[in-house]
Amino acid sequence: MSLGAMQDWSMRISHVIDHAAREAPDREIVTRWADGSETRTDWAGIRRDAKKMSQALQALGLGKGDKVASLAMNHARHLVSWFGVAGMGGVLHTCNPRLFEDQLEYIVNHAEDKVMIYDAAFQPIVDKMRDKWPTVKHYICFDSGEHTTSFEDWIGAQDGDFEWVDGDERDPCMICYTSGTTGNPKGVQYEHRSTLLHAMAGLQPAAFNFNASSVMLPVVPMFHAASWGLPYAGAMAGIKFVFSAVNDPAVLDEVMKTEGVTDSAGVPTVWLAHFQYCDANDLELPKLRAATIGGSAAPRFMIERLMKNGTRVQHAWGMTETSPIGTVGGPTGDWEQLTFDQKVEKTMKQGRPIFGVELRTVDLDDPSKVLPRDGESSGALHIRGPWVVKRYFKAEKDAIDAEGWFNTGDVAILHPDGTMQITDRTKDVIKSGGEWISSVELENAAVGHPAVAEAAAIGMMHPKWDERPVLFVVKQAGKDVTAEEVINFLSDKVAKWWLPDAVEFVDDIPHTATGKISKKDLRDRFSDYQLEI
Repeated sequence: MSLGAMQDWSMRISHVIDHAAREAPDREIVTRWADGSETRTDWAGIRRDAKKMSQALQALGLGKGDKVASLAMNHARHLVSWFGVAGMGGVLHTCNPRLFEDQLEYIVNHAEDKVMIYDAAFQPIVDKMRDKWPTVKHYICFDSGEHTTSFEDWIGAQDGDFEWVDGDERDPCMICYTSGTTGNPKGVQYEHRSTLLHAMAGLQPAAFNFNASSVMLPVVPMFHAASWGLPYAGAMAGIKFVFSAVNDPAVLDEVMKTEGVTDSAGVPTVWLAHFQYCDANDLELPKLRAATIGGSAAPRFMIERLMKNGTRVQHAWGMTETSPIGTVGGPTGDWEQLTFDQKVEKTMKQGRPIFGVELRTVDLDDPSKVLPRDGESSGALHIRGPWVVKRYFKAEKDAIDAEGWFNTGDVAILHPDGTMQITDRTKDVIKSGGEWISSVELENAAVGHPAVAEAAAIGMMHPKWDERPVLFVVKQAGKDVTAEEVINFLSDKVAKWWLPDAVEFVDDIPHTATGKISKKDLRDRFSDYQLEI
């Protein structure tokens, strides 16, 4: 029986690197290492080394479905592993070195990783954790190999004469764990099929908009949420990659300018550090075509400065559970009719769903009630699509409802033109007098003050209003500001009843392993705090 008129082509990762090496063999992959040295390869070289790595893994006795862990920053050798592990039928587990020791112990054991490949910079972590990782039988060092086998020596023993392992397109190819802000981290296992669909969606003009002339410097770590799918999307388009093993703004600025970087992607703190470096050294910002910002919402002043520099700014929203792209900001149908301020306002939102995912919001108090896309109704954000998690790794039941909807834990507003606006996390939203206050919007407004470096808002118990917001502020170095001045600054930026009942100045604000503000730790730190009534 004929299944159709088209060829059967299994959607596996190996097709991606084959395409890159065939169609863009000489397109450079540049790495700036922590010691200042540089190495250069190309897509043909990445494929050659990936085949050697597949051979080397098989020589260690690994087979289909086996997990290989990486503990590494952004560089070409790490990129090789993305294709080398999948090419022999294995599953790459990118570990976040910023996790706490108990979390690193848990995720490696839970995944049952058999090999750990790591940067020499993380040797102290490896030395401390070896005895706690009983499933790991082999350790390979990406760079020096001073304490164990080096990556180059390991794959160098192979000839590269290797046929990619074939299999079902729904086989797993990568696993990433959530940061585990409550309970143990959860594993999200990506399939070959879901990964290819996600990468192709990332190439859309409304997303990363890559073409052969693109030069991408991803600041988002390769260990974080599959680096937003950039390695696979970049290979599909045959772009030039520039990697930096350190996120020092001086290094990033230099390589952006010397290597002709056109695109970059990172969290807001990366851009803020870059601004501060350029200002302190009287330098112009790099002339990027596009800057993608994710992880948390970017404040208005950051978006304005990048846009005035001629850079297309786009928020990207997603999570480990969504591979991670859910929405990306970009021009809407009325873009050319908007003023600059209106464009900034729209860019401050998290963008629109790319083809392949659907969004909805439901009432926070009545989850059975689906909210309208009216630009006003705020509710719990749900998502579904072919690269959205169905069930966490080794979980006993699905993470979605009967209709396929996954509850993201975010609170959002959907606008009539499809634009999505994150207003909070469901566990962080402040309910005062029966009305909801967005801690995120309050924080973003506060960091617009020139003397505020960082701000975090949490709800504190109140006898009359249930909760009232308290704003915790870290001052800019060398600058001073009073609580009254912060509140006056906010008075024309948020609703009057949103204004914090108190502003407290702190030396630091706690963060999660992925760099986000940890409201849980902040609440714990100020558990005895009492509002003056």
